[in-house]
Amino acid sequence: MNETLKVIKARYSCRAYTSKLVEQDKVEAIAMAGLQAPSALNRQPWHIIAITDKGLIDELDDIAIDYLKNQEDQTTYHRFVERGGKVYYNAPVLFLVLKKVDGGNRATLDCGIVTQNMTIAASSLGFGNVIVGMAAIPFAEGARAETFKARVNWPEGYEFGMGLLVGYAEGEQAPHEIDETKLTMI
Repeated sequence: MNETLKVIKARYSCRAYTSKLVEQDKVEAIAMAGLQAPSALNRQPWHIIAITDKGLIDELDDIAIDYLKNQEDQTTYHRFVERGGKVYYNAPVLFLVLKKVDGGNRATLDCGIVTQNMTIAASSLGFGNVIVGMAAIPFAEGARAETFKARVNWPEGYEFGMGLLVGYAEGEQAPHEIDETKLTMI
């Protein structure tokens, strides 16, 4: 089996990170892997923001957990509390993959491809990672969202596409069990 397939097979959604910071050249390599993703008609309807300011990530995490705490349905909130009370699992890097508002109906798919490239790159470099849609919460609405958008240099004309957490994993985990009944060969 080649190295890429080994990385894909071993990758898991990491939800526990050490406090060790990710080296800047590795952050850049992961972001570049995202920029190298293919897109429909090569429109590249994305923008990547790499946040390595742990204090800012913690602020965003606090807002996300507070939002979940105040929802009528407490299921998601309690799930995060059981996992340590952090939406971003103490990860030292948060990537935001934004999509152009007018990027066409394939922009969401294209942002997914970007994110997948980045997960494979992060895993190949030895980092734990997890795709995190909840990264949208602090940027969703209101004055506070606009303040945070300004703090991360969120470009005009873009909206949240996907989030990715990256860091040194605390321990190892097995990847999820695959369900081969989800495959049809003709």
